[in-house]
Amino acid sequence: MPDLLIELFSEEIPARMQSRAGEDLKKRMTDGLVEAGLTYAHASALTTPRRLTLAVEGLLANSPTIREERKGPKVGAPEQAVEGFLRGAGITRDQLEERDTPKGAVWFAMIEKPGRPAAEIVAEVLEDTIRNFPWPKSMRWGAGSLRWVRPLHSILCILTTEAGAEVVPLDIDGIAAGNTTAGHRFMAPARFAVTSFEDYQAKLKRAFVMLDTAERAEHIWNDAQNMAFAAGLELVEDKGLLAEVAGLVEWPVVLMGRIGDAFLDLPPEVLQTSMREHQKFFSVKNPKTGRIERFVTVANRETADQGATILAGNQKVLSARLSDAKFFWENDLRVARAGMDAWAQALENVTFHNKLGSQGDRIRRIAALARELAPLAGADADRAEQAAKLAKVDLNSEMVFEFPELQGLMGRYYVEAAGHDAAIAAVAQAHYSPLGPSDDVPTAPLSVTVALADKLDTLTGFWAIDEKPTGSKDPFALRRAALGVIRLVLANDLRMPLDRYIDAQLLRHRYHASNGEAALRDLIEEIADHGVFGAAFETIREKLGDPDALEKLAGDVPDLSDDLLAFIHDRLKVFLRDEGIRHDVIDACIAMAGNDDLNLLVKRARALNAVIATEEGENLVQGFKRANNILTQAEEKDGVEYSFGADVKFAESDSEKALFAALEQARARIEPALKAEDFPVAMAAMAALRGPIDAFFDEVQVNSDNQVVRRNRLNLLSQIRGICSSVADLTRIEG
Repeated sequence: MPDLLIELFSEEIPARMQSRAGEDLKKRMTDGLVEAGLTYAHASALTTPRRLTLAVEGLLANSPTIREERKGPKVGAPEQAVEGFLRGAGITRDQLEERDTPKGAVWFAMIEKPGRPAAEIVAEVLEDTIRNFPWPKSMRWGAGSLRWVRPLHSILCILTTEAGAEVVPLDIDGIAAGNTTAGHRFMAPARFAVTSFEDYQAKLKRAFVMLDTAERAEHIWNDAQNMAFAAGLELVEDKGLLAEVAGLVEWPVVLMGRIGDAFLDLPPEVLQTSMREHQKFFSVKNPKTGRIERFVTVANRETADQGATILAGNQKVLSARLSDAKFFWENDLRVARAGMDAWAQALENVTFHNKLGSQGDRIRRIAALARELAPLAGADADRAEQAAKLAKVDLNSEMVFEFPELQGLMGRYYVEAAGHDAAIAAVAQAHYSPLGPSDDVPTAPLSVTVALADKLDTLTGFWAIDEKPTGSKDPFALRRAALGVIRLVLANDLRMPLDRYIDAQLLRHRYHASNGEAALRDLIEEIADHGVFGAAFETIREKLGDPDALEKLAGDVPDLSDDLLAFIHDRLKVFLRDEGIRHDVIDACIAMAGNDDLNLLVKRARALNAVIATEEGENLVQGFKRANNILTQAEEKDGVEYSFGADVKFAESDSEKALFAALEQARARIEPALKAEDFPVAMAAMAALRGPIDAFFDEVQVNSDNQVVRRNRLNLLSQIRGICSSVADLTRIEG
């Protein structure tokens, strides 16, 4: 069985495209080979800045001969149908065979496709792969029609057997496949022939090319760590930068340089961001002070002066970049120390969304909501409002304009420089969190308050203008915002009626959209602050003297509120799935009153999930469903509701009397447990009903001929339904 080696050698491929390109080459080639009948033992793709390489082991030498029986038209069918079948099958009329079938005589043909040599198939599949390669961006050069990410210089394509290596005949726009490649662009540019993948990899290493991206990354990281350790310093980990730099060099040479003394007092995050974004440098910090004092750069070649010239050039360019950063930092500090009023005023002219107003409008909404949320998180309302007003002022700073990824973090520095205490300054950075499922959740009361207000304002705003996520599209990261609300509430054990705050913020957004009068604005703010809908709207109508002024507002805000809460519940199901909590268990708890209190909802769901996982819980659910089905059918048939108290004096059997006693005991335990929100105790008391309910159904016929006994037993079933339904809606449990 031959081994296949392919190398597509070009000008430098952008680092961000290399990994995906290697996988695309492997998938398209192996899929095409298998589809053509060539199976293989193993395939691997490797990439460098100048080459995509694919090695396939254990490839079949020829595709197998295939015999296929194909059913044609009926005997006696129109001549055009028969001719079409012959053309499609690639056969002549004398190869047809007539057979009897249950539907009459039918023409059949046995089609034989002879096998083909591997080289012929490889050439076809490789040409199709190259001509249709899915580069995010590609280019044409010269007079040819071929498109590639950068000009393609050569194609290496050989099949290796024990007899030697064979070049696969292939020519694409004048680029003929061969058995040669080139080494490092500067250190070993001469071309050389190879005979196998092992020979190819070894000769490339001698020609100063590390073929494996993982090997290059490991080499860079180890050398950089050793240099930092030798200087008594510590390398700042940056996996994303490491992956990018490993895609920029074929022969990594690690060098460490110094940062000028004039820049050492810049915030470490500024130094790190500037060096990473502009120069692709790693940061090296002093573990004793936390200051970044040196940098690590990776050259693509060895030099006679051990990289001194390269390092000097990099330090010169870095000084220019850091001079800009220092200028931004010093200008921003001057504005911050003056109170940041200029930034706050400028945000009035920065559009957040054309339907949601400016950043200034948004900050005022967040600040108003933060005042309401503050007591729930244990924060002072005045300080929460102040922190919310300052949290986004850095959006207009020069540093954040240059490095948007530093928003919030720079705000912390600037708010503190303006004279505010550390707790308020920390809000500027922390209120964006959590940004994802693995991000830390803020725990400081002020940070929690403003983070919740920020995310709820985002959700309600885009719901108010009907910009909801659809399918896989979520341009405003609303799923992430909903998950952030959930994690903030649960991680900080907050008890909050979420629906009330959603309503309040929807009203604020509706006012902005309606551009109402000042009086209407004040009244809506009053509703948002003290309660919404129902009688409140009647009061507002009277004050306005216009019965229809709030008709639309009263009509659509509740629908939006319910829809948004359902969206948050859906995200909660996804979040709890990792805990092993079933979606139907969450549905059973969502159906209960108070489902907008996420903390209460999750505690109930966790307790129910634990009970359902036991044999007692599973059988209890079946018993409950049986009782509920019998009761529902009887109520539909009789046209009455069996919700009156059953009387034990009509009980005829011991199991029936035992069920009466068990239900009384369960109620005595469940009611106080639910009031105390002790759901494990309530669920355990409910699960204890499994035995008495099973015994009752085993021994008792509910639909007795005695109508008094029948009604009493149906009312007893109603007690089962009522007691179990007080804990969760078990009708929603599947199975």
